Amino acid sequence: MTLSWFQIFRLGLVQMALGAIVVLTTSTLNRLMVVELSLPAVLPGLLVALHYGIQMTRPHWGFASDAGGRRTRWIIGGMAMLAFGAFLAAIGVLVLESSFAAGMVISVIAYALIGLGVGASGTSLLALLATTTAPHRRAAAATITWLMMIFGIAVTAGVVGKLIDPYTPQLLIKIVGIVVLAATGLTCLAVWGVERKLIAVRQPDPTPFRQGLAEVWQERKARNFTLFVFLSMTAYFMQELILEPYAGLVFAFTPGQSTSLSGAQNGGVFIGMLTVGILATGLKIGALRHWVMAGCLGSAAALAVIAMLGPLGPAAPLTPAVVGLGFFNGMFAVAAIGSMMALAGQGREQREGTRMGLWGAAQAVAAGFGGLVGAGMVDVLRALFTDTQAFGSVFLFEATLFVAAATMAAKIMDRRMPSVTLVPGE
Repeated sequence: MTLSWFQIFRLGLVQMALGAIVVLTTSTLNRLMVVELSLPAVLPGLLVALHYGIQMTRPHWGFASDAGGRRTRWIIGGMAMLAFGAFLAAIGVLVLESSFAAGMVISVIAYALIGLGVGASGTSLLALLATTTAPHRRAAAATITWLMMIFGIAVTAGVVGKLIDPYTPQLLIKIVGIVVLAATGLTCLAVWGVERKLIAVRQPDPTPFRQGLAEVWQERKARNFTLFVFLSMTAYFMQELILEPYAGLVFAFTPGQSTSLSGAQNGGVFIGMLTVGILATGLKIGALRHWVMAGCLGSAAALAVIAMLGPLGPAAPLTPAVVGLGFFNGMFAVAAIGSMMALAGQGREQREGTRMGLWGAAQAVAAGFGGLVGAGMVDVLRALFTDTQAFGSVFLFEATLFVAAATMAAKIMDRRMPSVTLVPGE
């Protein structure tokens, strides 16, 4: 048996809960540390980087869900860990007001738990989706679950932003507590009974983790796709920390306009994801391989346009170009996620979670690496050239990475298959 549309929607609620909790740590708590506590912006930046770095444990969590025979316990357990970490992070913000050292200790522990929770719950959820979704529904399943995550992020950020004013420490604890309890409860309801109806209990696998991971890495398909994920996601995240500064320094955008620009980009992402879901699954137009390549090449073209708009200054139509970038980013992202789901079941049995964990770790490392590389390149180039030239050069470099990713996708993905399949031959 495979997942029904209703069951796919139920599992998407877990992604929504993940997004709702994570946005508290990357947005609300980040702002409180920088504005209310007057701490340097690099401090929350390092804490967020810690939570990405901890997600290197994703292969371990995926392997554990493979070996244990059931994934539901890891989804719920990971969400509980994430919820506790987020609540502890809120406490850390309050302690920072009176004791920097104690607050930092609490915050480091909290963000480590956040990374572990996201890794355990998110990886196990994707592995469950990969093993129980019919092949022709994978693009739509990826679209549904990721749109629900974006919805959870947007709604939580908006509602919390309104409720937290006027800010008090007691109100912060109350709001964070409500969000994490609601997210954990929703996760339990969303996954309860789904796996039991679809998958017979598998015998526990006694294989050690290192051996299991080595077996997956020896698979040519898994290894090639890991390298593709790292390359493409590095390109995807390079603009994350520099697009808004570019808009302010080169196009004279105000802080409010820059924030709106980010919202417009996310709107483009939403439309791009929806487009792939409707066309690839609903109308059966194009294989996921083609959507991955189109998203990469379209993103490269949009970045080139953004770089070329720089010399025109404030009069240039930057916002439409950024919406275009978001559209092709969303197209690429959801097609790549659908590809992961298609590939997770190929190769040795009972290694689906390990493969998803390996690719999730590559994505997490690329997120941190790409952002740092983009910001670092801009800092170096601004010391040598004008702002327009510095930012433009980085955007063009990012575009070349997307072209390289599209080229790699063309070489490793079999064009004869209706869904994404890598060239055989381990």
